Amino acid sequence: MPLVRSILFTVAFYLVTAALLIGGLPLLVSRRSVIWLAQTWGRIVLRLLHAIVGLKVEFRGLEHRPAGGVLVAAKHQSALETLALVTVLDDFTYILKRELMWLPLFGWYLARSEMVAIDRSKGSRALALMNEEAAAAMADGRRLIIFPEGTRRAVGAPPAYKFGVAHMYDRLGVPCLPVALNTGVFWGRRRLTYRPGTAVIEFLPVIPPGLPRETFLPTLQERIETASDALVREADPRAAATTIRAAQD
Repeated sequence: MPLVRSILFTVAFYLVTAALLIGGLPLLVSRRSVIWLAQTWGRIVLRLLHAIVGLKVEFRGLEHRPAGGVLVAAKHQSALETLALVTVLDDFTYILKRELMWLPLFGWYLARSEMVAIDRSKGSRALALMNEEAAAAMADGRRLIIFPEGTRRAVGAPPAYKFGVAHMYDRLGVPCLPVALNTGVFWGRRRLTYRPGTAVIEFLPVIPPGLPRETFLPTLQERIETASDALVREADPRAAATTIRAAQD
């Protein structure tokens, strides 16, 4: 039954996504229209996930979201948080790899919504270009979302935070909103089935601007990892045991 429900959800996900991508083409006239469409897409997908799979997303710490521009640094365990975060963050901008911009239809929406694309082929110049685009987004008061580890990490995998987030925090001079989660317990990397239950995405207290980079990065990692490990223990003691073993290795 879990496999059947997962297949049904996957089919529904792609049908809804395709319908919105095609039906939403007239909305490409403005960035705000595309952001609205993305938030609508996220809400529909979360409802489908709950109705078909029995997986609900609970948001905690919403009161920690500051007004205006902020750097949102989130743990990344699955695709679930990518679509869930847009439903509770207004005027968001993702930092993503440039190759996604080349996808048919989907890439058009990414470009029109003015996401910050990283062109890794440019080497060290890529960081400077990313900072320029990020600064422009922040000047516009947006919520800039970044995954500090750069890619999805399985539950229990040792953390691998990149220095790029600290560099951006320092250059932008804005507060950082850490986000912990346990989504990987229910929607894992390279897994064909989704587990029913309640996945939690928790916004933690803001880290104020002005910390030295060498202080900010370990502070960010400690806050996100401690809170995420607690959420994993809350969701699945077996997964928590894996996390503890990984930390001891």
